[in-house]
Amino acid sequence: MHFDEDIFQFGFGRRNDEIICKYFGQNLSQPEIDAIAEKKEETFRRFIKDNIKAFPGAVELIKLLAGAGFQIAIVSSTPIENVRLITEALGIKKYFKFFITGKDVTEGKPSPQGFLLAAQKLKLKSEDCVVMEDAVAGVKAAKSAGMYCIAVTNTRPGEDLAEADIVVNSLEQINVKSIEQLFSCTKK
Repeated sequence: MHFDEDIFQFGFGRRNDEIICKYFGQNLSQPEIDAIAEKKEETFRRFIKDNIKAFPGAVELIKLLAGAGFQIAIVSSTPIENVRLITEALGIKKYFKFFITGKDVTEGKPSPQGFLLAAQKLKLKSEDCVVMEDAVAGVKAAKSAGMYCIAVTNTRPGEDLAEADIVVNSLEQINVKSIEQLFSCTKK
């Protein structure tokens, strides 16, 4: 199979089982899906392990939010091994209350299931949560969950992410005050 931009965009933010079934067929057994997914993720980790870089402003924003008392969690379709590798390499693992991955839910994004589970574990109402996303499926999931969403144009142009409450070109544009204003502007 030739890997192109359309395949990348379809899979961005989605669970492995969904991606694999779309491109390799619905008749695969679960062990076959798991084997393909594991090979894909092992390859990913091998390629990025010595070259992990945060998007501009990401680490600083995480530290600011944690310092201001925000509860922070990661909801990702990627396996826990990937989340741990990245958060440990960037020195930010300690700022997250927990990680929710594709194995923790039965439906991937654009289903809101992962975000709703995070809110439940944080003991927060959906309307008291802000999701930061760069995938169209993630923005759809956040809005379906009834949460605020800040989208960053790391991988998609702003018009593709327009369903978000705020669209920025870099997380350097977001700070504690930005998030507080998001809540105050929408609750009037």
